[in-house]
Amino acid sequence: MPRNTHAIIDLDALAYNFKAMSALAPTSKQVIVIKANAYGNGAVAVALALQHKAQMFAVAFLDEVYELRDAGITQPILVLQGPHQEQECEQTDLLNVVWMLSAQHQLNWLQSWLHRSFSQESKKRTRHWLKFDTGMHRLGLMPEDYSLLKQQHPELFSHDVVIATHLSAADEPGKNSIEVQLKRFEAMIGKDQNPLSIANSAANIHLLPARQSWNRMGISLFGSSPFENDSVKPDLKPVMQLMSTVIALRVIAKGESVGYGDTWVAEKETVLATVGIGYGDGYPRHAPIGTPAIIEQHTAHLVGRVSMDMLIFDVTGFKDVKIGSKVELWGCNLPINTVAKHVGTIGYELMTRVSQRVPRVYLRG
Repeated sequence: MPRNTHAIIDLDALAYNFKAMSALAPTSKQVIVIKANAYGNGAVAVALALQHKAQMFAVAFLDEVYELRDAGITQPILVLQGPHQEQECEQTDLLNVVWMLSAQHQLNWLQSWLHRSFSQESKKRTRHWLKFDTGMHRLGLMPEDYSLLKQQHPELFSHDVVIATHLSAADEPGKNSIEVQLKRFEAMIGKDQNPLSIANSAANIHLLPARQSWNRMGISLFGSSPFENDSVKPDLKPVMQLMSTVIALRVIAKGESVGYGDTWVAEKETVLATVGIGYGDGYPRHAPIGTPAIIEQHTAHLVGRVSMDMLIFDVTGFKDVKIGSKVELWGCNLPINTVAKHVGTIGYELMTRVSQRVPRVYLRG
């Protein structure tokens, strides 16, 4: 029997989430963020599924562009970190990329490329956005330099260039820093009429002032709530369902331990199910005892340490569990954020860390 560990990717749920998120801001355009292999769901498959809906895709850096172009994706691709080296600017037209410029040296690089470019079409088309740091303090030009930068680089501040920022706490509604950042951004822009981009998934869901010309749709597209608590419940469907099967069953006596390090000891006679997935597949090694999974419609709990290729769950009393029983690690019946809370992380990390040795099975219709 071959190992039956796989991730089911529901492309109908993907399309549903795109429609639901777009409906929140019907006058905005949506950038579909598919960095990190589309958050582990498969960048090419996701892009192909949405290519007739998307106006623009986004990735983190230039290397993530190539496989999309090789797969025939033609939409502009926003490179969120901008060029890492000056020579990357030479790929601007060839790869039809839009650079998110967030530092003085990137402005210099792109302006130099524009001056060298022999293509008048290149000079007419917008090939960049400008990002300003209103409080995230990760990447971005400084708001107080806005007027000076416009004077130094007038051709980079044309009226059609998108001015962007990123909110540090959009996933925590009511936090004071949200209003502070919005006010800084508004004061910086003044009377300029450039298109704007502020909202990520969380801001698009609950923060009306952040819904501007372009919104950036990331984790919400894949059906995971972007919020750290459950105070806001967006209408989303899970796209990824991480599945495996029971590969062994055994009964151990009271006092027997389970797994490496003898970290869990049975308090009574216990039925154990060994499941064919582990940290080599991206399941978090630090998942604690008690982390749930769904086996034959039952909620079972992890015992012992996570191994590279296997997990062990207590299935005592579940008479219908057998060799080959399906196991859902997260997905339709067990939200990924529920598992993430047990592990002490967020759904983003769990989703993106599912390794390439886990086959993706794409479903539609």
